[in-house]
Amino acid sequence: MSTVNDAQPGEGATPEHPESFTPGKITITETMNIPWIYRKIARDKPNHVAIERKSEINTWVPVTWRQLESEVRAVARGLIALGVKPGDHIAIMSHTRYEFTLFDLAIWSVGAQGVPIYETDSAEQAAWIIEDSRIRFAIAETTQMGEILTSLQKRHKHFQQTFVIEAGAQNTISALGNLEDDSEIDRRIDAIHADDLATIIYTSGTTGRPKGARLSHRNLLHVAINGPLDDNLSAIVNGNQRTLLFLPMAHVFARFINLMALYCGTVVGYSPDTKNLVADMQSFKPTYVLAVPRVFEKIYNAADAKAGHGMKLKLFRHYAKAAIAYSRAMDTPEGVTALQRAEHEVGDRLVYQTLRSITGGNLRYAISGGAPLGERLGHFFRGVGITVIEGYGLTETSAPTTVNLPGAQRIGSVGRAYPGTRVSVDDDGEIIAQGDHIFLGYNNNDKATKAAMTDDGWFRSGDLGTIDDDGFVWVTGRKKELIVTAGGKNVAPAVLEDRLRGHPLISQVVVVGDGKPFIAALVTLDTEMLPAWMKNHGLEPSTVTEAIADPQVLAAIDRAVKRANEAVSRAESIRKFTVLPVDFTVQNGYLTPSLKVKRNAVLADFADTIEQLYTT
Repeated sequence: MSTVNDAQPGEGATPEHPESFTPGKITITETMNIPWIYRKIARDKPNHVAIERKSEINTWVPVTWRQLESEVRAVARGLIALGVKPGDHIAIMSHTRYEFTLFDLAIWSVGAQGVPIYETDSAEQAAWIIEDSRIRFAIAETTQMGEILTSLQKRHKHFQQTFVIEAGAQNTISALGNLEDDSEIDRRIDAIHADDLATIIYTSGTTGRPKGARLSHRNLLHVAINGPLDDNLSAIVNGNQRTLLFLPMAHVFARFINLMALYCGTVVGYSPDTKNLVADMQSFKPTYVLAVPRVFEKIYNAADAKAGHGMKLKLFRHYAKAAIAYSRAMDTPEGVTALQRAEHEVGDRLVYQTLRSITGGNLRYAISGGAPLGERLGHFFRGVGITVIEGYGLTETSAPTTVNLPGAQRIGSVGRAYPGTRVSVDDDGEIIAQGDHIFLGYNNNDKATKAAMTDDGWFRSGDLGTIDDDGFVWVTGRKKELIVTAGGKNVAPAVLEDRLRGHPLISQVVVVGDGKPFIAALVTLDTEMLPAWMKNHGLEPSTVTEAIADPQVLAAIDRAVKRANEAVSRAESIRKFTVLPVDFTVQNGYLTPSLKVKRNAVLADFADTIEQLYTT
């Protein structure tokens, strides 16, 4: 998702129903399914390296398609021996790692469906998924996760057994199998139809209980295959490319990228622990990665903090601005000037090369989604040599619905319609989508499914936006999050929140003001960046509690608020803010696993704090 920010959408788009459409090159036929496609690749390219696994001594060990298929089929035979039937649901609770892919493919190969559970989910959240999707078996990464799931077996009679990856789940299940069941695997694969259920992915749930989005084999294959066939997108994912996955595979974004990368021959690596991410990137040397905007914000802020103060900090900030100016000039009819090019070359030697080396030295593209990145950061990273490709989509759209491309990019937008998809905006300004990537519906929830679709078959995204004359989509906020002040002014909080989150001191922002006389904001501090910021400003180390009362900290945030307000009218601007003594995290329940703020939870728990903004 992205916001308009400083760039303006085209003014001549049809006001009634502007549309963006990119045709796909392949229509998924009824006999095609996920394990059928990957079985074919394994037979056609048995010696091609599909994955590189991280060894215990931190080296990357290649896994060919022959090896991967052998392990997948061994697990599949074991699942058959366990009594897994076509249509059964098997939960996978794990970080992003090799075994997630292994079990995912094996489960599909026996006609069953893998249902991911976030590794951060509580027992109650897991219990809801297990009950709603009628889980029979589960794969857990760690003993702790296994204990959470095992404790739920007595509550759910259909839930029979949990296997733990770190306790040898792969070998345990594989040892149960019989070689004579190989033909049964192929029979089951050949019996799967494109419109059969492939997985149920539970939405992160920023409000209420998460809904299970039912995705078919057609849905996932449509986006995994048509993307790499696009001439512009192929520059990123085809050829001798390498990608390191570290976002949760329980999320549709990482699951889609994993399938697409395997399909088009990209070598895939997995980094299950983000504490080791920098070291993993430096050793794996990816050519592209996927990430959420918060990752890019932290990279920029960490580089700014590392520059310290004095001349070194001035140098970094000067060439950061030069990178932004260079990238912006690339989008003008005049192009980059000779002076900008010369300054960029100096900046590359002094600053940009160092930044690229942090990511392994070969990174050229990063695919960003899940939330807005912001125009300034988009230009900064392109200026230093890492083009961030922003896209937009939801669980219900199998991830991508729009995407910027190297040959068709408008920074600040979320790009044009993804290959094989159609995007429009309805009379209320809501983004709607149509295509073979649109989900089958919500599990056991016909009412919600009906509400999510228009009468003529378009999916309602819940997001507001515009489409310009060239087909680029600009997302301006969530329809349900639209704030209406006491004066009747409609305010989309995302524009202000996105700008403020880019400040080194700020972690999260929630703009408030529904039914109130003016707009205000709740702000949390970034505890990772706070020590460096205090040091660089000549201040003594302090706790968050001390920092939120520090005049210099509050003055810095006030300046950031004033800069953010420049993007909106006075009626939409933040008049007051307060800094909370606690950050929003997944652990305390204020962030979803995909790092979206649970706005309703924040508004409920900090209601008294919000009220004080309007009474003091």
